[in-house]
Amino acid sequence: MNDLRFPVGAWRFEGNVTAERRGGWIDQIEAAPAQVRAAVSGLTDPQLNTPYRPDGWTVRQVVHHLPDSHLNAYTRFRLALTERHPTIRPYDEAGWAELLDARTAPVEVSLTLLAALHQRWVILLRALDPAEFARGLRHPGHGRDFSLDEVLGMYAWHGRHHTAHIVGLCRRMGWS
Repeated sequence: MNDLRFPVGAWRFEGNVTAERRGGWIDQIEAAPAQVRAAVSGLTDPQLNTPYRPDGWTVRQVVHHLPDSHLNAYTRFRLALTERHPTIRPYDEAGWAELLDARTAPVEVSLTLLAALHQRWVILLRALDPAEFARGLRHPGHGRDFSLDEVLGMYAWHGRHHTAHIVGLCRRMGWS
């Protein structure tokens, strides 16, 4: 793809989630931490501080964004599994990315957090039955309801999406 914002394409939910599709998404969530780690392996601080596209976040901010976002997703899953159709609380992704820790902290902190989070999340995901994936939540920022199947697919895409930002930058800059 030529669109630096969406190197793996924009997320689209097509419905009709099969057990195989769901399992593939869970596999992608399980693989994401190692893929992100591999994408940033050997990068220097100046490289980590390079935006992945004009007016985009730096590689460092992208790495720190992933556990920020996926912690919210994990929490949303748990809310939807334990409450009757909860309304979740949105957060300001761009604002979080501008906080000091997201701009300056070593990426290892977030790589470790992402790996532990995904390990725990995958344990939960593999234990769910199809009816539990049909449970839903309301996202007031989007003004609509989401099934956990849709949230699962979105976050499988999200990990690939941001890993592709990093890999694409490295390729364009000749770093890999």
